[in-house]
Amino acid sequence: MVEKSTDHDVIIIGGGPAGLSAALWCADLGLDAVLFEKESEFGGQLLWIHNPIANHLGIEAANGRELRDRFLQHIETVRVNRLVKARVERVDLTRRLVHLIGEQRRSARSIIIATGVRRRRLDIPGEQQFRARGILESGTRERHSVKGRTVVIVGGGDAALENALILSETARKVFVVHRRGELTARGEFTESSSEKKNIEFLFNSRPTGITGNESVEAVEVENTLTKAKSTIQTDNVLFRIGVVPNSQLFAGQIDLDESGYITTDVVGATNLDLVFAIGDVANPTSPTISGAVGNGATAVKAIRKLIQTQRR
Repeated sequence: MVEKSTDHDVIIIGGGPAGLSAALWCADLGLDAVLFEKESEFGGQLLWIHNPIANHLGIEAANGRELRDRFLQHIETVRVNRLVKARVERVDLTRRLVHLIGEQRRSARSIIIATGVRRRRLDIPGEQQFRARGILESGTRERHSVKGRTVVIVGGGDAALENALILSETARKVFVVHRRGELTARGEFTESSSEKKNIEFLFNSRPTGITGNESVEAVEVENTLTKAKSTIQTDNVLFRIGVVPNSQLFAGQIDLDESGYITTDVVGATNLDLVFAIGDVANPTSPTISGAVGNGATAVKAIRKLIQTQRR
């Protein structure tokens, strides 16, 4: 039985496309909701995207931030409680209680988890030490900073090769280090990158450390088959080795798959009553902006129906 003294109908954790969509639909359907975002601004993974966005139906944007701004402009036309720098310390999903750092707990009839994913790290020596000192965050945004330089890109999927192609336009040399014996990227990327004379592939290889003084100077590499070690002299490193779901806060309380993604049904419902998960944190197979936005609408409509049933 849900307590009558709950603070909100819905608490939404995560302010990316899925969370923003859920907040909009809560307002549209008359549900009292609050949206918590741990960072200093809303947008989630949209703020990672520096390339044009042309596949979100009805909207084109120069980059993720521009699309985020359009989403926020829409949100600001409705009544939505939303907080940035709202870091969740712990959650009791069964009782639907959320404890924020520096603030009293909040309760709700329903919780929507929209915490997204984060970029995977290798946790090798130098990876943290050289952030912003030779380790790049975006090929598109930092393409001019590598002019005449050498870059090592770690990964073999679409994102890795797309960045290799972008950086090869200005860099002197681009090494692509991939742990497997063949690339996993789409044909359009593999074909284009193989035609570039300044892109070189190192297969069956993994970086074991990044070295340098004031900035990156080299990457230590190990062959995964022979265990032979080598050194690549480089000025910059870019990691594109996939993502992991931001579900660690809920581990032990909710069903996760073997990769840590929250398991849900078609409307986003989890194994816990009135707890939903939407967006990339619950979508390991086909994460998209459009999918996340749709997830938000679907989950809120399902929640409204459940809450109405309980109130009868």
